[in-house]
Amino acid sequence: MNTWWKRLWPPLGAVVLLLIIWQLATSLFHIETWILPSPALIAHEAWSEKDRLGLHTWATLQLTLSGFSIGVAFGLLVAGVLHYIPFLRSALYPLLILSQNIPTIALGPLLVIWFGFGILSKLIVIILVCFFPVTIAALSGLATTDRTMLNYMQMIGASKHQIFWKLELPFSLPSIFSGVKIAATYSVMGAIIAEWISSSEGIGYYMMLQKSAFRTDHMFLAILVVVVISLVLFMLINMLEKWCVRWHHPVQMRAVKGGSKDVAK
Repeated sequence: MNTWWKRLWPPLGAVVLLLIIWQLATSLFHIETWILPSPALIAHEAWSEKDRLGLHTWATLQLTLSGFSIGVAFGLLVAGVLHYIPFLRSALYPLLILSQNIPTIALGPLLVIWFGFGILSKLIVIILVCFFPVTIAALSGLATTDRTMLNYMQMIGASKHQIFWKLELPFSLPSIFSGVKIAATYSVMGAIIAEWISSSEGIGYYMMLQKSAFRTDHMFLAILVVVVISLVLFMLINMLEKWCVRWHHPVQMRAVKGGSKDVAK
């Protein structure tokens, strides 16, 4: 509990101090609310907008989780295929890098033309921003497998399939989770961009409405929701990583023992 509190209080204290300075600045300098609303006003508007904001948040959360899940699965699949087939990796890896130079906001209108205004075009936007960090992180993790363990498993006759599942994949888990955490934050951004382009609900759509009405306080509410969703996703994945990676070294040892038994059989 003490360790948890020691980690929490510095950022929490910084946020509280920032809010106090913000509130004092808006009061002392009489800043117009449409330019910079005070934290107290934003909190008041959050309560009055809770029902409408809740509906838009739920729509964005559903879209984010769907696109994020598919994007992570697709990224891991691409990484596995490229790892298994070195020729494809040499041919497609540079194209993956180049694909990230295309702004997502520029692809949105094209996706709407090709796939319509439905959910498919929105999901593709999120998938495109999620799969790349997962693929790159997974490829990096798979390529940094301990060479001594790899040589040993090859020496005892382990198959490529056994090496992948019992050695390379466990070794790559820290890198994979790093990519997944990056993708989690990108997924929320992708959902907002998708809702800007074509949507009738969601936080992105809500932001567009409030921008047109010059409701800066409501814009801050939308930003707060985006931050909270991103933080919650990041924390959940971090907890999952701690649960999975703690078995990393035992998995390696079981991989060697399992490979030895298979060869003996």
